[in-house]
Amino acid sequence: MEGVIDALMRNILCTINDYDLCITEFVRVVDSLVPKHVFYRICPELTSKNTTGTKTPLRIQLLGQEPEWMAENAIRALEIGSQGIDVNFGCPAKAVNKSKGGAVLLKDPEKIYQIISAIREAIGSNNQLSAKIRLGYEDTSLFLEVVSAIESAGANSLAIHARTKTHGYKPPAYWSYIANAVKHSSLDIVANGEIWGKESAIQCIEASMTSSLMLGRGALSLPNICNTIKYNEMPMEWLDVQALLNKYSELELEGSKSFYYSSRLKQWLRFLKLEYTEAEQLFQSIKTLKDKEKIIEHINNSSY
Repeated sequence: MEGVIDALMRNILCTINDYDLCITEFVRVVDSLVPKHVFYRICPELTSKNTTGTKTPLRIQLLGQEPEWMAENAIRALEIGSQGIDVNFGCPAKAVNKSKGGAVLLKDPEKIYQIISAIREAIGSNNQLSAKIRLGYEDTSLFLEVVSAIESAGANSLAIHARTKTHGYKPPAYWSYIANAVKHSSLDIVANGEIWGKESAIQCIEASMTSSLMLGRGALSLPNICNTIKYNEMPMEWLDVQALLNKYSELELEGSKSFYYSSRLKQWLRFLKLEYTEAEQLFQSIKTLKDKEKIIEHINNSSY
């Protein structure tokens, strides 16, 4: 999730969950080889064997529309340590789609085939290649054709967000469409969308016919969601979330991105308030604040 699940957030969430894999924010590829420092900025874990602090494997995500440059950048990502390559065909952002990246490519299965095929040829058969899509752009008419294109081009796995670009993030998620992909494809299919806890995870698994799940917003709204699904762990109490917010604050203030501290923390609270009323109250109390010490003081006093 662009601008939210960065290296610090990945490390914090993987510390309290047994995730199988993390995907980075996307590296935007246009018509050139992206400088190495951009990869390291988005994925500083590359300097530590490309895992989170708890050794969860990490895969770099690329977003772009030119097959040859996507392939060149995939090679670079692997050379500097990525554990496989992930390709984003699901981003609904207007700016990205306007520049012919992300979900807009769901209108063009042939282009998707060319991109995945070029990457597969460049990285060989021994490296993992995954992709993420939505059900379509404006409708689902090309959904299975897109799935077939990705499979034919040589991908190993496919994560499907169970909504079209037009649906955005508006509930519900249409998990049953994912089941159609499971039936018609030999790809490892991963379901995504509207998974907020154990109950919705079970519903998604039953409707989509796959037990592999990708978490996005749910991972931010319920910090230990992964373990509630995998191990039936109880949802985290607010006092524990409060401790996480303090840890986030301490680590963020020690890092080089402290300039973004207040905005990043407020973004996280916007997701946490979906699960915790205390997060909404805390957000309201700090929404106009930028001073770090005052924000931390409010966090410590947020046992409403």
